Amino acid sequence: MKHIAASLGATLLIATPVLAETPRLERNGEATQLVVGGKPMLLIAGELSNSAASSATYMAPHWAKLRAMNLNTVLAPVSWELIEPVEGRFDWSSLDSMIREARANDLKLVLLWFGAYKNSMSTYVPGWVKRDQARFPRAGLPNGQSVEILSTFGEEMIRADARAYAAMLAHLKAVDGERNTVVMVQVENEIGMLPVARDYSPAANAAFAQPVPAELTTYLVQHRDTLVPEMKAMWLERGARTQGSWTELFGDGDAAAEVFTAWHYARFADALARAGKAAYALPMYVNVALNRPGRAPGQYPSGGPLPHLIDVWKAGAPSIDLLAPDIYFSNFTQIVDRYHRPDNPLFVPEAHNADNPIVPANAFYAFGERDAIGFGPFSIDSVDDAPGQLGAAYGVLRQLQPHILQAQGSDRIAGFKPRQRYDDSLDYEPQVRRVGNYRFTVAFADIERPTMTPETAGYGGMVIQIGADEYLIAGQGITVTFAGAGEGPSLAGIERAEEGVFNAAGQWVAGRLLNGDQTHQGRHIRLPAGQWGIQRVRLYRYR
Repeated sequence: MKHIAASLGATLLIATPVLAETPRLERNGEATQLVVGGKPMLLIAGELSNSAASSATYMAPHWAKLRAMNLNTVLAPVSWELIEPVEGRFDWSSLDSMIREARANDLKLVLLWFGAYKNSMSTYVPGWVKRDQARFPRAGLPNGQSVEILSTFGEEMIRADARAYAAMLAHLKAVDGERNTVVMVQVENEIGMLPVARDYSPAANAAFAQPVPAELTTYLVQHRDTLVPEMKAMWLERGARTQGSWTELFGDGDAAAEVFTAWHYARFADALARAGKAAYALPMYVNVALNRPGRAPGQYPSGGPLPHLIDVWKAGAPSIDLLAPDIYFSNFTQIVDRYHRPDNPLFVPEAHNADNPIVPANAFYAFGERDAIGFGPFSIDSVDDAPGQLGAAYGVLRQLQPHILQAQGSDRIAGFKPRQRYDDSLDYEPQVRRVGNYRFTVAFADIERPTMTPETAGYGGMVIQIGADEYLIAGQGITVTFAGAGEGPSLAGIERAEEGVFNAAGQWVAGRLLNGDQTHQGRHIRLPAGQWGIQRVRLYRYR
């Protein structure tokens, strides 16, 4: 503790800034937005590959490329083993280098704390933690064998991780509190138990023999009507008990074991968040490795903030601001629908690798249809030499950002993409949304092709109302028709349609005035496949 105090004291003496307004989450209509520097922003982001941020030399050529591909935010790991190689002595050089380079390239950072857990395992902890199993016990298998996962029942581990995490937040406040380069922090990475549903170490077994904590049962009672379907069924089928063992309340076998695991992981994450926020109250979230259908707990990381366990995490980790899905499955729309909740603003920190052709349409859907605060495909540093469709789509999102932010939380915005299923087929049925006083029908260009291809899966876009009869329609591979909605004539036509861009000052710069073949003689708006763009459209209604 003396080393920690000395290290933090030295930092605070070096930098005593006048703090800017701390980034925060703020409600806007039905949406929650991230406010930075007093203004809402979208995190048009990308996540670095796991080891990229450990080397300033490796990262040196990437910062400008990431900016050039239209990102405004980079998600970057900070590993415990790098910042505290000797207990109580902190080395901030890797973190400070990232902050300097991000500022130099006008980029924001979301830091990913790789502490006790990274993709379930405990491989990013310092050597002094790895080697001291007596002080920092491992989780155990039913046969008594240890795994390379620290046990959440190791009190020394929780204290050590929380101290390091709080020290990082204190350092951020000292060196970045006046600049807000870092806008959010991820607590650990894809927490979950493998290869079984729960920890079977002696301490874990003793905890499993205890009654279910009252904090969890109280939450279940208070939120009975809004529990996720899986949790509601599990609890109600066993009599909605408010006292008893894990198996009495949640069933035998893996069901109760996974709820038990989720509860203790949530309590661990909450302890870190509370320690961190006491030092610097940035927004904090936990991400999740999703479960593939048909797999049992332990075959996927058991106990993370999975869709069927969201209620356990909301009860156990009230200091965590949001739960964020890492999405590598094809049914993107169904997954984000589950995480977009009144008590959980949507943030997608990982969404397929950055070179996947479906990524841009996923971003448009998340921002336009589900009021996302941010979106970040993985391994962004691997594509910044040739960003292709992602760079073009992000360029459009950067232009639309003020209009998206103004419309989020209202009925003035909608997003569209083919809805994907687990079998990788696509639902190409046209999608209908009312936006303002018009009903828009969006068809995807290759509706005759019923299976997902790299091209058709990436079709999508959004519609934003900017005036009584005026709209921005953006995307690629979509054809949009319209009709009147509400009072007034039901027929609608195009008064004017033009392609164009918003310049750096946010002013519309018109390109071609579209008519004739480009609008099918006034019948529709079409954004061609392979060309991410914006059209500004003024409609009218007639009898």
